[in-house]
Amino acid sequence: MSASPNPVELSFDLAAMRCADLTPLVYQRLFHEHPEARAMFRVQGSELVQGSMLALTIEAILDFAGTRSGHFRLIACEVSSHHAYGTPRELFIAFFAVIRDTLRDLLGDDWSPDVARAWDKLLADIEAFASVSA
Repeated sequence: MSASPNPVELSFDLAAMRCADLTPLVYQRLFHEHPEARAMFRVQGSELVQGSMLALTIEAILDFAGTRSGHFRLIACEVSSHHAYGTPRELFIAFFAVIRDTLRDLLGDDWSPDVARAWDKLLADIEAFASVSA
């Protein structure tokens, strides 16, 4: 019997059973909550960029919430590179909450208090990590 995944990993596993591609849902929410972000994706083919960015972000989240084997370091690197592109640090950090909120809405009643607590801790830890890395 394998160990059950951590609550953050579980939230992604449950979402994958409900939705084949989170990309449109995540970016729809991002652009609704942060309309200024839309201008950053006005390039033809930006859907591919969005999907790639989300996949890398999810890998970093899962590593950050889990074993921290290295993928999480992408967060620190991307804080700097996004700043160079003109993305405010606050908007960069907000993207993680957008992912959380998208999962929460998708999971509905399966969004447990344990999952909520794990995500709250994760977001606080990511913000602290990104602040030190900036």
